[in-house]
Amino acid sequence: MSGSRLAVELRGVGKRFGAVEAVKSLDLTVSRGSLVGLLGPNGAGKSTAIRMIMSLIRPDEGELSVLGGDALDMKDRIGYLPEERGLYRRMRVGEFLVYIGRLKGLPAAGLSERVARWLERIELRGVFKSRCQELSKGMQQKVQFIASVLHEPDLIVLDEPFSGLDPVNARVLLKIVKDLHSEGRTILFSTHQMAQAEQLCDRVVLINRGEKILDGATSAVLESHAPRAIEIEMEITGDNATPERLAQIQGVRGVRVAEDPRVRILDLADTADARKVMALALEATPCRRIEMARATLDDVFVRLVTDHGGHARAPARVPA
Repeated sequence: MSGSRLAVELRGVGKRFGAVEAVKSLDLTVSRGSLVGLLGPNGAGKSTAIRMIMSLIRPDEGELSVLGGDALDMKDRIGYLPEERGLYRRMRVGEFLVYIGRLKGLPAAGLSERVARWLERIELRGVFKSRCQELSKGMQQKVQFIASVLHEPDLIVLDEPFSGLDPVNARVLLKIVKDLHSEGRTILFSTHQMAQAEQLCDRVVLINRGEKILDGATSAVLESHAPRAIEIEMEITGDNATPERLAQIQGVRGVRVAEDPRVRILDLADTADARKVMALALEATPCRRIEMARATLDDVFVRLVTDHGGHARAPARVPA
């Protein structure tokens, strides 16, 4: 398989559990230094793909390479946060993380201080001597995240890292992932939460029912799926805000009221000149903001999954 520029490479990888084809002939590459999101509904095959990348299970077909070899041989250069969370519940947090650091080859000297710095960074102050079982689920998840990155790995693989976190803790973790990427780490993470993926990813790969249905740079994906529409935030002044006034503009084939009642969405005819429509809309009614409507990853996700036959089937039961 090819080259040193790739941290992860899958070619035609497939995996079946009984009658369920969990992953179908998957091609996936992750360049060194990139931040890639593996997206899909629950049961799409994301975690099965991650487990194969980590050599926890073996593919039935295809080729797979991680950091130029097998993940088991590269374990000290990889950080992995599995979907199934688990700690040594009766161990104290600091003791647990020092133990994990030693398993990953870190020297004992200065390790407790490194753990303490990470606890501060992830906003878990004062828990060094707490037992893991005393922490909330969200706090336990943050401890596991530290365990996956404490040894400064080259490749970080995160399976649903934001699942179960409240918005405040999700924001903390989001910033740390961004910082790790800016330091040059290669990051691959799976998620079905599009908002975090849109904020983080250089590139997104969408799978559904075990098949890849999208693979591209995040900005290009959003641009290619942008609707032919204009979004207007109205100055609400009497009947100036009515959809009928805007619907009379040449090139507008329909007007919708958005969830925010101040916002109107003008769907454009295929031949309409968007700039002319904007100018006419500004003449027709006062507005606070006018711009081309943009797609979100959530829009793209729903559209493509629906077109591909709807939500994924129930997750495959992976042997323990």
